[in-house]
Amino acid sequence: MGSATFDGKMELEIKQDEPTRVPPMEETEKGQYYLCNLDQNIAVIMRTIFLYKSEEKGNKDAAKVVKESLSKVLVHYYPLAGRLTISPEAKLIVECTGEGPLFVEAEANCSVMEMLTIATADPMALKNLVYEVPGAKHILETPVFTVQVTKFSCGAFAVGLAMNHCMADGISAVEFIKSWGEKARGLPLSIPPSLDRTILSARDPPRIEFSHNEFLDIEDISNTHELYEEEMTYRLKNKALEDGAITKCTTFEALTALVWRSRCKALKMHPDQQTKLLFAVDGRSRFDPPLPKGFFGNGIVLTNALSKAGDLLDNPFSYAVELVKGAVNLVTDSYMRSAIDYFEMTRARPSLDGTLVVTAWSRLGFHSPNFGWGETIYTGPVGLPEKEVALFLPHGEERKCISVHLGMPASAMKIFEDEIEQI
Repeated sequence: MGSATFDGKMELEIKQDEPTRVPPMEETEKGQYYLCNLDQNIAVIMRTIFLYKSEEKGNKDAAKVVKESLSKVLVHYYPLAGRLTISPEAKLIVECTGEGPLFVEAEANCSVMEMLTIATADPMALKNLVYEVPGAKHILETPVFTVQVTKFSCGAFAVGLAMNHCMADGISAVEFIKSWGEKARGLPLSIPPSLDRTILSARDPPRIEFSHNEFLDIEDISNTHELYEEEMTYRLKNKALEDGAITKCTTFEALTALVWRSRCKALKMHPDQQTKLLFAVDGRSRFDPPLPKGFFGNGIVLTNALSKAGDLLDNPFSYAVELVKGAVNLVTDSYMRSAIDYFEMTRARPSLDGTLVVTAWSRLGFHSPNFGWGETIYTGPVGLPEKEVALFLPHGEERKCISVHLGMPASAMKIFEDEIEQI
């Protein structure tokens, strides 16, 4: 049972039933399923919730529909019905057991609108809508995928997902969720998954052709680690970026540069502090040949930009934008193959010291799974995977605005907000 107190007056309670397994409806392939080197770098749990409101249909059959359609779609996405293990090469690999993800039914003692009110004051209250295995000590004890369906007193319901990022990047997750909804509505899959990840195997022999500063371990001469011991403040802030001086860049490039620059100032980084920017670029169309349609896995690669904090702050805003543009243009087939080979030779994972990681849900074209109740009234992540991460989320009725969601020490957040407002 999860609980959270709001404004000292109301205590949110989520009563969870015992979890059950949802195996694929039909027999699926067994044995080990290969995860490529791009999958190995991002083995973190991503939590997402989908809120549905329906006065007419209600939530009586919600769990049944979601569960049955999950069993159907897992026939096509059978690796999600397995469990993680370690291969003889010391890499993550999926043991395709066919046991299925954990599924939990739950009930909340409030309406969905009361839930959203609580979440406005305490965004982490949304964690109660996602099932997490108690006592799991490491990634191998954590399921690759869990589902929780929570019914609200008003007839609304939530679907909460927790999926290991090594199984799918955002694009693949969106396609899986869309397929899930299609099965719930009795439709064929519009894009069947392409499951062969061996097409992204390392070259033989591996060839490292780039410096790969995304793995660079930066010395924290600004003592930001001490600053992050303060209470964290999380903020969603709408920002429509308009910079007349910059005419040849995307919104993503300009906004990323703004957040990187403003965060350096807010954390009072030493002028000589090296700071790194990391963000994912979709490599599906940049590989030669391109990855097949429906590729299921991580087709993204982390790219990077490096700068001294002083250079970011002392130069015009366009300086930071050009660094971001350079990081985007860095991603070619050669660079991505080199990154795959780099992991093959080093087993290194990107260092986050002195680093900002930007992940842009705003570019995913994210749509909620339509289980027969229509579109969601809210779709979004639960919390941030690391303190160094900034999320760009679509916002507004037409989802054309962008909200920036990041965690920062309380003393730094006011500086960050002021810096953003000045643009």
